[in-house]
Amino acid sequence: MDLKITTLAERPELADPMWAMADTWAEFVQYDPIAWSMMGRIPVEWPEYVLIATDARERVVARAFSVPFALRAEGRGELPDGGWDQVMLWAFSDRKRGREPDTVSAIEITVAPDAQGHGVSGQVLAALRENARGRGFGEVVAPVRPNAKHLEPATPIEEYARRTREDGLPHDPWLRVHVRAGGVIEKVAPVSMTVSGSTARWREWTGLPFDEEGLVEVPGALVPVHSEPGRGYAVYVEPNVWVRHAL
Repeated sequence: MDLKITTLAERPELADPMWAMADTWAEFVQYDPIAWSMMGRIPVEWPEYVLIATDARERVVARAFSVPFALRAEGRGELPDGGWDQVMLWAFSDRKRGREPDTVSAIEITVAPDAQGHGVSGQVLAALRENARGRGFGEVVAPVRPNAKHLEPATPIEEYARRTREDGLPHDPWLRVHVRAGGVIEKVAPVSMTVSGSTARWREWTGLPFDEEGLVEVPGALVPVHSEPGRGYAVYVEPNVWVRHAL
């Protein structure tokens, strides 16, 4: 697909179409409190780190969010077990404190449903890497949400992340895009995102009864949700996979 990829800083008029773009995210994902409170701030505070892909008709078909942060600040150094949530907290904390960033983290790359299967994600990932390189960074990291893991939620994430095909590339399609682009799988982030809510809310989000105690497999979830109907709540703790891209 022939794409034009620009930053939101270059084309601020695309902010509304970017948010209006259809996506395939499961309903419950947006209720991670970090996502709820911080995702909307990225285009406002870091528009130069937000990429928008448009097609030949000027229709928004993909978006990519990233944030600069100080990975090598005192007390850090390692990619966090807290994954997506933690890197967002670090980035906004660094911005507030005026700490100089040394790394860019991908936060989201989303492709419109009718544009999927045409290599768009790979083009946008390449543009995200190039945007970071052009801003003087030598590394991009990504807390990757493996996009086929939801098909086997009971499989341990460590086993799934390391599974490869006969050609040596990752079994998971999204991890495979990252590795083809030059990324290296570094580690699992076991607590990358947490969504908690009452069992009533989980029924609204999923259409499932949530009336039995234990693990509940939910469409779109990478691992089962822990359900405690006797106490009236359920909790989802999502693992992601850290991928490091040297630029």
